[in-house]
Amino acid sequence: AATAGELRLGGRGERLAAAIVDGLIQGFISLLVILPVLYFTGIWRRFIDVAMRGQGLPLSWTIGAVVSGFVFFVLIQGYPLAASGQTWGKKMLKLRIVDLQGRKPEFGRLLGLRYAVGFVLKSIPVLGIFYSLANALFIFRDDKRCIHDHIAGTRVVVAE
Repeated sequence: AATAGELRLGGRGERLAAAIVDGLIQGFISLLVILPVLYFTGIWRRFIDVAMRGQGLPLSWTIGAVVSGFVFFVLIQGYPLAASGQTWGKKMLKLRIVDLQGRKPEFGRLLGLRYAVGFVLKSIPVLGIFYSLANALFIFRDDKRCIHDHIAGTRVVVAE
């Protein structure tokens, strides 16, 4: 247990629940915006045509998907991250991201190191699967810090 003034690490279950909430929010809003854009611009039809021919997606499409996904992430989660070091899910589960000194990390550091690096690594075929698995499994270490926490110099604590 934490003593007075000491930060308590966020629990594994709460972090998982916050990640699920964030994923649901992100997915729902993204689908509401992206699907109509893809349909009405004709991109959806071109995507189906490529898939029906059994071809792989052009690299430019993959890069575009990663970049647009990150932009949507920033549009949806940027405000609470900048204001309090929390995503909407972490806010709901009463968690927050802090640096190793217990302070709110700089917004650019959060976006660049904690999130953008992961977005890129997860998009690399094969490597992305291994990164995602290892990142999730790191939560079972004593310090409860995932790989993205180590990259960014952050930890997740209970917001009291």
